[in-house]
Amino acid sequence: MAETSLFQSFFLIFSGAALIATLALYGRQPLLVAYIALGVLLGPSGVGVVSNVQLLADMSTIGIIFLLFLLGLDMQPRALVSVMRKATFVGLISCALFLGMGFAIGQLFGFTRVESWVIGMAMMFSSTIIGIKLLPTTVLHHKHLGEIMVGLLLFQDFVAIACLMILLSGSTGEVDIARLGLSFAALPLLVVAAWAVVKYVLLPLLTRFDRFHEYVFLIALGWCMGMAEMAEVAGLSREIGAFIAGITLATSPISQYIALSLKPLRDFFLILFFFSLGAQFNLAMVPEIALPALVTAAAVLAVKPVVFRYLLGNQSEQNVLSWDVGFRLGQISEFSLLIAFLAVGQQLIGSAASHLIQATAIITFLVSSYIVVMNFPNPIAIKDHLRRD
Repeated sequence: MAETSLFQSFFLIFSGAALIATLALYGRQPLLVAYIALGVLLGPSGVGVVSNVQLLADMSTIGIIFLLFLLGLDMQPRALVSVMRKATFVGLISCALFLGMGFAIGQLFGFTRVESWVIGMAMMFSSTIIGIKLLPTTVLHHKHLGEIMVGLLLFQDFVAIACLMILLSGSTGEVDIARLGLSFAALPLLVVAAWAVVKYVLLPLLTRFDRFHEYVFLIALGWCMGMAEMAEVAGLSREIGAFIAGITLATSPISQYIALSLKPLRDFFLILFFFSLGAQFNLAMVPEIALPALVTAAAVLAVKPVVFRYLLGNQSEQNVLSWDVGFRLGQISEFSLLIAFLAVGQQLIGSAASHLIQATAIITFLVSSYIVVMNFPNPIAIKDHLRRD
């Protein structure tokens, strides 16, 4: 079959998404499930009509960057500092527990020790996309629930960076401690530089030319992308750079206008993300990894909410809020997929371990989305009393 052009791929993805999303809404199903199912159907393992999946996957990461940028725009810096103290304790303990759980499951199903450790790494993180996409935009971002979730997800981002650096050193067998230290030392310098640029360059420009809406849009887009790339160069992640770009603009009076302008663009790329997630999965591996994936996904879905509930409860959080955070973070992450792809590239794990992580991600994305959409306030709830935006 001839390779589809980019336009043809977009036509199939977005026309198909419109159709299947309509069916999902009539069936009272979450839209995220529809996008993943469409990817499996149209991707190489399905009917194969969309062939340039890797290009779409690379493009879809822009959606994650916009997600973190908009998240930063909705959070005041002072609130972030206060919540990070609590998030550090909860994040350290939870990451250690999930790492051990993943390693034990890997050993149970006969994977090598290295593969088991990589599986454990993948279990440590929760999805920024699922967590934030299903968080009510205007109701909870300025409340305690949103702050705790953001703090935990940002802490996990730092742990993920350390894990990626460890995996990148797999070919030499030695972790580059100096490089890791320099990357984290670059963080405060990046924050200070971003604050200075916003105060002395961006805000005066926006104040002078704010009546030109196209110019405001371009400045916001350039600032988000520029900071994301600066963070990547500094050895951090584009997601962290985008969040810094957002939070340094959060105190500006124009921040909410920027957030509203970029939301449609964010949603465009997030649809691509969920489609590419389904399209990249090789259905031929299902018989080999079905049982391990089901056991791993069940463990993640059952254990993560309980762990977060009791760790947050230990920090004097109310039970209702602790359970809410636990279920919203009760899946593995897009970082888990990156860990799987990188570990395969470094020949640290085999195809079976990689597809186990991918299958676990898809299953936990689907089930946790159902749980949140059907039981907690969120922007895409089918039930009217739960819909908050």
